[in-house]
Amino acid sequence: MTARTVLLGLGSPIMGDDGLGLVALERLRERWTLDDVELVDGGTWGMSLLPVIQDAERMIVIDAIAARQPPGSLVVLEKERLPIYLTRALSPHQLDLRDVLAVASLMGNVPETIVAMGVQPEVVALGTELSPKVAARVDKLEAAVVERLRAWGHTCTAVGEKTSTAEDAEDAEEDDRMLVARLAELSCMR
Repeated sequence: MTARTVLLGLGSPIMGDDGLGLVALERLRERWTLDDVELVDGGTWGMSLLPVIQDAERMIVIDAIAARQPPGSLVVLEKERLPIYLTRALSPHQLDLRDVLAVASLMGNVPETIVAMGVQPEVVALGTELSPKVAARVDKLEAAVVERLRAWGHTCTAVGEKTSTAEDAEDAEEDDRMLVARLAELSCMR
């Protein structure tokens, strides 16, 4: 069994590009079936995220990340680079996350692996739409999250995509046998 992983979408849906984490999380929820992965709309929850974080073995934080890159750049921070994300607060929820992680660490229950994935914002101001540069990168962010989950051993199936099972393989073999028999029958009729 794979480790329990939390996808934590952060942001404010009324602050332009700061809503990226919530937009990407909803896109993942609508488009993917993710085994052993909990999708959490962290919004601006603050300390109420503590139980969610404490129960996770791995966590991907999806958010707008101010990393001094051109707007729309995909940003992935982990290990020694993760503190950059936590100290360059784009909005108050990042400070909240830093505090929640500090408390979880003091309690001895911080996820073993934490990765922040997001996009460099262009506009963080009152508004409910992502800027065009950030909106254009949501698909790439989604793909990067799915790729990371698969690397961690999670099964990620696109909604509407059929997963192969042993029964499917048997059905395909039976279909092949029927096709071969029908072709043989037709060739005998000539």
